Amino acid sequence: MSTLKALLKDVPVEWKALGGIVKTKTAPSKIKREHYCLSGSNPIIDQGAQFIAGYTDVNFPMVEKNEYIIFGDHSEHIKYVDFSFIQGADGLKILNSKNNNVKYLYYCFLSFYEKEGSYQRHWTKAKETLIPIPYPNDPEKSLAVQQEIVRVLDGLSEQNKALTAALAQEIDQRKKQYEYYREELFRFEGKEVEWKTLGDENVGKFTRGSGLQKKDFTEFGIGCIHYGQVYTYYNTYTYETKSFVSVDFAKNARKAKTGDLVIATTSENDDDVCKAVAWLGEEDIAVSSDACFYSHSLNPKFVAYYFQTEQFQKQKRKYITGTKVRRVNVNDLEKITIPKPVITEQERIVHLLDQYDEATKNIVAQLEREIELRNKQYEYYRNELLGFNG
Repeated sequence: MSTLKALLKDVPVEWKALGGIVKTKTAPSKIKREHYCLSGSNPIIDQGAQFIAGYTDVNFPMVEKNEYIIFGDHSEHIKYVDFSFIQGADGLKILNSKNNNVKYLYYCFLSFYEKEGSYQRHWTKAKETLIPIPYPNDPEKSLAVQQEIVRVLDGLSEQNKALTAALAQEIDQRKKQYEYYREELFRFEGKEVEWKTLGDENVGKFTRGSGLQKKDFTEFGIGCIHYGQVYTYYNTYTYETKSFVSVDFAKNARKAKTGDLVIATTSENDDDVCKAVAWLGEEDIAVSSDACFYSHSLNPKFVAYYFQTEQFQKQKRKYITGTKVRRVNVNDLEKITIPKPVITEQERIVHLLDQYDEATKNIVAQLEREIELRNKQYEYYRNELLGFNG
């Protein structure tokens, strides 16, 4: 890396607008979403973050094999493609160049493009991105330098991918290890433990939330939990709410008390349905419709952790209804069974899971931070190299 930078130190460079050194290609067709499949002979490229958006076996007209920069006019995602593909959506800019190394231009585009940050036809701005062209008056030398830079950046990129993939795998393993430990603690095989339905009058009672919408939020006041926040914001338990409603609004709202479990009964996917958070704050809080709260005689965290187990999830799945919007109603939640060990055993399980959960979160946070640093390190070297010391 240092040797290459030394070689580039005195290389003459002209910074040219991307739009002036590439040609914009129009794809022969675009296809409808129903043709996207998980497998097939023909890859589909569109403007989303996913590199290959899908596959199809239908013989739509294809963009012939070559080197291209793919720019999503609506999403601003930038991709490098060197194979034949089918255009999947509108808003795709397909760029190539005869006089420059396309992958070199791709790396430069990634480094120097400044995103608009608002929805519009972004190519108008993107094409103004300045690209450093070495030896602008000597095409042969210019191409040789570009190819050498690509060789180095490809190596750095592969090294970075390997390191981050290993870290990501470690994160996945840590999470699976925690999940296994949690499942084991709730197994109770060979132990004398009562299993009760959640709706058993000696165990708990469900109460549906009331009409609370995001437009009802205030900057301060009485705490509240909206159903969507249960699976987008909260974890297993909380002592504070993210949102509030006015005192007047709260008077007529249905409210959860300390120790109650707030449950999202509606979502767009099966995993998020019945996500739950234990409310451990001191004050009563308002709960929205499309959610319910569960008042019970168990340790609050014990119930919240149980809702995360596969034992609970397996029971929940048979009660999910709906197509686009997935639901589980309160009457069906009441039928789901839960173990009811003595309170000291509940507390022991909670204590162990709290410790293990905290340790897992700390390790995952460290690994995620390491991934972030690795990516920043790669971007730094890439930008330094492409800056030609200037």
